Amino acid sequence: MRLRLPDSYILIFIIIVLLGISSYFIPSGIFDRYIDAESGITYVIPDSYRTIEKTYISVFDIIKAVPEGMMQASNIIIFVLLTGGSFGIINATGTINTTVNKIVQLYGKKEKRLIPIIMILFSLAGAVFGTAEEALPLYPIFIGLALALGFDRITGVALVLLGTGAGFVAGFLNPFTVGIAQEISELPLFSGLGFRIVAYVVFVATAIIYVYLHASKIKKDDKEPISIYGDSMQTGFDFDRLPTLTNKHIRVLIVLLSSFAFLTYGIVRLEFFILEISTTFLIMGILSGLVGELKPGRIVAEFTKGASSLIYGALIIGLARGVTAIMEYANIMDTVIYSLSVAIQDFSPRISAIGMFVIQSIINLFVTSGSGQASVTMPIMKSIADIVGVSRQTAVLAFQFGDGFSNVISPTSGYFMAALALGGIKWREWAKWMAPLFVIWCVQGCVLLIISTYVY
Repeated sequence: MRLRLPDSYILIFIIIVLLGISSYFIPSGIFDRYIDAESGITYVIPDSYRTIEKTYISVFDIIKAVPEGMMQASNIIIFVLLTGGSFGIINATGTINTTVNKIVQLYGKKEKRLIPIIMILFSLAGAVFGTAEEALPLYPIFIGLALALGFDRITGVALVLLGTGAGFVAGFLNPFTVGIAQEISELPLFSGLGFRIVAYVVFVATAIIYVYLHASKIKKDDKEPISIYGDSMQTGFDFDRLPTLTNKHIRVLIVLLSSFAFLTYGIVRLEFFILEISTTFLIMGILSGLVGELKPGRIVAEFTKGASSLIYGALIIGLARGVTAIMEYANIMDTVIYSLSVAIQDFSPRISAIGMFVIQSIINLFVTSGSGQASVTMPIMKSIADIVGVSRQTAVLAFQFGDGFSNVISPTSGYFMAALALGGIKWREWAKWMAPLFVIWCVQGCVLLIISTYVY
């Protein structure tokens, strides 16, 4: 009998209930905090923890933590829904799929040259948009392309999955992970961009080399992929009948590129935050619909459709924030922070940073939403970082790596298992193939975390 983990909503609600029950046994306590006058950031004062009179909560309080969390995270929830709606409009113009198809037309017959091009494009989508589930409709295209080029299904899945995955881990402009984690950690939005770009180059380059070597081996192997992965290479993929890039699509691309240039300038120079970024995405979506020749009614319909596709993820952010709310009600958050900090306080900041990475990786097995995990863990991790001498930037990096690496190998990752299903690949086959890269990524992540303790 297979063990089935509950849905993330149920799991987080169970955590809230268990915390509510546990609060009767966990001492209430607080740290003293201070606000840095220059940056406005609130910091924990080390060695200031003390217990206070026990705070008891009711069953009503446990349930109340859910809407409380939704309200606390309302700005992030609205941001996610607006962004999803805007990309719904952009997808409806057909620009994304057509652009991909244009690249296939230009390079499709040059076989392995296409691997780094495709993976870099998908990695940018992961790093900037947090693309994961959104790429699922594209898997059949690239699986078919891989088979037509003489590769196998693992290559086709890896082009998309490891491309988006490598970019997602670095997430140098990912609003759904880095943006939320830094907002909770009271750091300037997308600060530390340079170091994250370095991490992006390391992870993406490693993934490209790994997939390229695998594809080269398949091309040289006398055995056809059918004897290894159970499928035929012959798919009837016709490079000459792919959709062409029209003036409409070019106009949408100009809007997209201009919007991202403005967004980058706004973040770096104008101190854009959630409100300004949400506004930019909304304008980008509306303009893309107009230049993409969508009628106003269609723009509204596609916006609603795009936003609705992210309701699950958006609401889980609020539900996850309910974990923080219940701990605040019972005044046990600082007690938990103190206990975890005691466990790692005797280690150097380098070892503590790696410890944070390991803890986040374990949590990601159960809370698979990156934004949800940030909402659950970062209120605690940011304070632990203050206590053990690790910068909050490093704590956010530990969250990114812990959340991202396991997304492309964990059987509890929904979109990952869906990608394998589309490729007709069994999890144990993928895990065996992926294990060396996973280990390499983890080692690279630990090295980068150690370096970051010197940089920040």
